[in-house]
Amino acid sequence: MVSEELKVINPSGLHLRPAGNLCKEALKYDSKINIIFKDATANAKSVLSVLAACVKCGDTVKITCDGRDENEALEALKNLINSGFGELK
Repeated sequence: MVSEELKVINPSGLHLRPAGNLCKEALKYDSKINIIFKDATANAKSVLSVLAACVKCGDTVKITCDGRDENEALEALKNLINSGFGELK
């Protein structure tokens, strides 16, 4: 299992569009992928689960990936989050 803590930097946090983009990326991998925020764990492959985490701009989340392609999955999600989901100008 690999994990990393990342700060959500896009202005609107994980609202519907970025949550959908995150889930779409997570679904490309066989690994189990979770987002841990505060004391809750969200399945990164479920939009409703990600939305329920209520992650806002400036919040730090922990991404965990467990499976045969865990390193690739973590790198892809890290790049997506660090890019601000394309919302930064």
